[in-house]
Amino acid sequence: MSIHLQKELTKIKKSILTLGAMVEERVRMASQSIYERDAEMARQVVQADHEVDAMEVEIEEECLKILALHQPVAVDLRFLISVIKINGELERIGDEAVNVAQRVEVMAKHGKSFDFDYSIMSAKAQNMLKMSLDAFVNLDIDLAFKVLIQDDDVDMIKKTAYDQIKQAMAENSNIIGYLINLLLISRHLERIADHATNIAEEVIYLVEGEIVRHGKNLDPGNDGKTA
Repeated sequence: MSIHLQKELTKIKKSILTLGAMVEERVRMASQSIYERDAEMARQVVQADHEVDAMEVEIEEECLKILALHQPVAVDLRFLISVIKINGELERIGDEAVNVAQRVEVMAKHGKSFDFDYSIMSAKAQNMLKMSLDAFVNLDIDLAFKVLIQDDDVDMIKKTAYDQIKQAMAENSNIIGYLINLLLISRHLERIADHATNIAEEVIYLVEGEIVRHGKNLDPGNDGKTA
């Protein structure tokens, strides 16, 4: 690997981690706004979305430039492919944080006539995002697999939210709009967890060269062979 290529790859890694930290903060703020019904905090998340979008485009352009100029192979090519995909997942997580914030902005106009405690679900989604980024930094596939496992927990909480809010809709027809927004939060948090899972899958691909999407799982104790 040329020294120039190494510098470019190091720069790209720093950029994607900066984007990751930015997106983590957006998710944290959106999650906090749910609990506090803080419309102003939610508005800040919405208004700052352009920063994530701009950085996502910048990172993709830099990756494509490196591919064109250096034509990397083997692990360097896998790294760039993984970064391009992780970059897209982070942008989508930022979008879901905005979606949560928009729901909170609407809900903040109403009293808490009915509520669902999203604290555990949002904490799990945030933790999955952190773990997936840590796995990327440290090329830790064991940590990446832990992210994949936690996704089921988030799915179960979403189902619980659906059941409880559906029942509330049947009993409180006068606040249907409020309850729909409350329900949509579960979908957005689940999507954040899904995108964090996708990042973890890209880490496994980067380290092992194996694609583990769509139910094709790797056994971390089986030397990288498919289970």
